[in-house]
Amino acid sequence: MTLVDRLRYLRVILVLAGLACLALYPLMVSWPSGWAWHVDHSDYSMMIVGIYATLGVFLILAARDPLANLSLIWFVVWSSAVHGAIMAVQAVNQPGRMGHLAGDVPALFIVAVALAIFTPRAKSAARPKTDNGT
Repeated sequence: MTLVDRLRYLRVILVLAGLACLALYPLMVSWPSGWAWHVDHSDYSMMIVGIYATLGVFLILAARDPLANLSLIWFVVWSSAVHGAIMAVQAVNQPGRMGHLAGDVPALFIVAVALAIFTPRAKSAARPKTDNGT
């Protein structure tokens, strides 16, 4: 797969991941057993929603020029993997939290893996030449 093809797929994944981040609050409301760790009102939940909404906007913006945003993308890869692993352990160890293994936990791993597969490594991220030679 060429760098141009990888970047094309990466742009789509970045937009989809950004939209998923922006959809966190509706997911928490509509499927709390898979997406909300606190029921009813929780200051913690609103802080997480705010962080992920902000991240979602920046992921969508990063889709314009992924090569200029490699550090953000790799942060999302690694933080999603770590966050998903911690939540998986917590879901297994806490009664009533198993729904997260079908909701937010796999979502985090899917985002991490998809971004990791299509994000160029820093050394191979030379900008592809356009048709006009620039």
